[in-house]
Amino acid sequence: MNKYARLMHLVDSSLPTGSFANSSGLESSITFGMIKDVYGFKKHLYSFLQQSASMDIPFINSCFNHPDLDDDLLKITESYEATMLVPAIYKASVIQGKNWLRLMTSFYPDGDMSKVNQWFVKHTIPVHFVIMFPLCMKRAGFDLQDVHAMYLHIVLRDQISAAIRLGFIGSMEGNRLQHDFYALFDDLLEKYLNKGYTEASRSAFLLDTAQVFHEFIYSKLFQN
Repeated sequence: MNKYARLMHLVDSSLPTGSFANSSGLESSITFGMIKDVYGFKKHLYSFLQQSASMDIPFINSCFNHPDLDDDLLKITESYEATMLVPAIYKASVIQGKNWLRLMTSFYPDGDMSKVNQWFVKHTIPVHFVIMFPLCMKRAGFDLQDVHAMYLHIVLRDQISAAIRLGFIGSMEGNRLQHDFYALFDDLLEKYLNKGYTEASRSAFLLDTAQVFHEFIYSKLFQN
């Protein structure tokens, strides 16, 4: 029960990780007409989750299964760094990574989180959230299944929250959509449970295009 309660706390949207300020391209997709109605938003959610699974889960697997701070982890981190091509998304990833590490260090002072921070500082490597998330969760005593579910929950939650705050859907409808989309998690994860970072792939290139367009929005609610 103690572990479950802590897990619930770590996925609470009130945690100051910085994700609240980002829409990951959703705002520009709605502004420029790429998403026009709830049906289009559902398709967007599925594509977004699918790409999160195909791109991020393999990196999460590799970091979780290789928690040692060595040259192999350096290769994983540098490979992820090379995939971050959109400046706004890059910035958001690093901010959330730093915030996550700071939070986990304060929550688990005996979990060697400070050693992780020292290693990244030593190698002057940006602290991306997808890399930092599994490294910290492993040291906090959670298993990989927990990490998978938590990550997809965070991704889905942030998109639903952004849509509600943009006024695109109502709170009741958004929460119902979130509940319904949980049913897809097992199918999304099944293909990538045993894949490592060398097998990571992007599957929805229009999402990246939408994120690039964000800077052209005249009046913005989100940073990306």
